[in-house]
Amino acid sequence: MKILITGTAGFIGYHLAKQLLERGDTVVGIDNLNDYYDVRLKYARLANTGIQVNTLEYGKPVESKKYPNYTFIKLDLLDKDQLEDTFEKNKFDAVCNLAAQAGVRYSLTNPDVYIDSNIKGFLNILECCRHFKINHLVYASSSSVYGLNKKMPFNEHDIADHPVSLYAASKKANEMMAHTYSHLFNLRTTGLRFFTVYGPWGRPDMALFIFTKAILEGNPIEVFNNGNMKRDFTYIDDIVDGIVHVIDQPAENNPEWDGTNPDPATSNAPFRIFNIGRGAPVNLLDFVSEIEKRVHKKAIKIFRPMQEGDVAETCADVSNLDTVLNYKPKVSVPTGVARFIAWYKSFYKVKSTSNEAILLE
Repeated sequence: MKILITGTAGFIGYHLAKQLLERGDTVVGIDNLNDYYDVRLKYARLANTGIQVNTLEYGKPVESKKYPNYTFIKLDLLDKDQLEDTFEKNKFDAVCNLAAQAGVRYSLTNPDVYIDSNIKGFLNILECCRHFKINHLVYASSSSVYGLNKKMPFNEHDIADHPVSLYAASKKANEMMAHTYSHLFNLRTTGLRFFTVYGPWGRPDMALFIFTKAILEGNPIEVFNNGNMKRDFTYIDDIVDGIVHVIDQPAENNPEWDGTNPDPATSNAPFRIFNIGRGAPVNLLDFVSEIEKRVHKKAIKIFRPMQEGDVAETCADVSNLDTVLNYKPKVSVPTGVARFIAWYKSFYKVKSTSNEAILLE
């Protein structure tokens, strides 16, 4: 297939692009390369897929030197004209929208960017998919949409209408926008609620990266809700495996959908929602212990109360994805943490005169 992936300089987008390229698909990747976190990591991901970052110009396609079937374009989803031009020239079979402004805590202080990236940008994707007759749109949602839900594990067939951060609200809005386009224009859409993704090349604002860096450098870590937190940590390979399963099997109408007892995860339109997680939450302090074991160093812990916009526990019910697409997560947390730390140690080093980690050249 010929697939557009938005956010290919990002964590999940980078891994997804590599897997699709290695199985023979043609991929066009776009990313605006914003500075939400260190852009050097984004450039390094691109370089690892054969994109010469010193040749990047806005709106100009750059061919990979490693994968002959990969093209990258520096492009912002808010640039509707350039986005439409990209769709018109490439005739995509499928689109996977992973570009978004991430981060629950960042949304508390920078709300505007979430409306721009996650709402307006996603609308532009929907409009292009509509007008250029895309067969299937797959897009990133988030476990954060479950918000105040207390029933565990989180199930796609339960109502999730009480988000507790603007980030979560923007992801819930994406699902509702996608349903509208599925209903009005018969656009096949699948939303994926990711659960705490981690692994090599991961984002520096995520817990595993923050904790590993701090422990190695002898700096304290902040442990929120006094350590009474559980997360359904899901390794990147399992996430990508789930996405590929979904891309390959486009959404269909649910003929048994009943408007008098509506199922939030399906519709009489070609729309569906899936969780992608492990289904096995881990206590945050146990997660920290796993890092300590792998780096052979104890963490200096500072216990904090729960942050605004956060939740105490997440746990994915992945039975739906297993039933429909035969998805089963495979990587355990100890294995995943070990792989991340091995990558971190090979990719970063600590200067002898300071505690700052620098990128290896």
